[in-house]
Amino acid sequence: MSEITEYINNEVEPILIEDTIETVQDLFLEFPYSHFPVLEEGVYIGCASAEDVELLDSDRKIGEFRYTFERFFARDTMPWLDLLEIFAKNETNVVPVLDANNTYIGYYEIADVIKCFHETPFLKEDGGILVVQKGIKEYSMSEIAQIVESNNAKLLGLFISYNDMEKVQVTLKLSLGGINEIIQTFRRYNYEIISEHQEDAYLNNLKDRSDYLDKYLNI
Repeated sequence: MSEITEYINNEVEPILIEDTIETVQDLFLEFPYSHFPVLEEGVYIGCASAEDVELLDSDRKIGEFRYTFERFFARDTMPWLDLLEIFAKNETNVVPVLDANNTYIGYYEIADVIKCFHETPFLKEDGGILVVQKGIKEYSMSEIAQIVESNNAKLLGLFISYNDMEKVQVTLKLSLGGINEIIQTFRRYNYEIISEHQEDAYLNNLKDRSDYLDKYLNI
């Protein structure tokens, strides 16, 4: 997997506080960015939003509207998963990068971070996807891993894909193997299987019985 810092970009120069709104509007017209970093005397002071800039008077300076700037950023030492969280929380496709001295060193684009994610075993390795659900106070990540490994499978990755006040859904990537045995073990531990699987013997058996009952009732 590539180091995430390999994707720090400097292709486009940051916006300067003395730039006109027209200049900034032209930047957003040329590049499909939702936000872009603004510097004042070389210091990062926030991100201008494409939506905000579009509504401003073109002959004024961007510095007059610093109160509209959004002040999110990433450190150059930040793991890619934490970086992905910044993209999501701020609904942006660009995140400025600062070093330990708060010096601006470039920006990340979401497309590049997704490329990094694609290199992880979770997506790159062959395997099956399983989504399970249980009460939020009852599920356990260690229990989930134990269920998978007790059936001689390998867990390539997992994450919480949904939760509310009562339940949580966990998406798992498993090495190829006997997924039916894994599914049945999860059911014995009171997990609900959310994803559909052709190998699910329990559901196949229910379907066969339902089909038989339909035929009987139609005689």
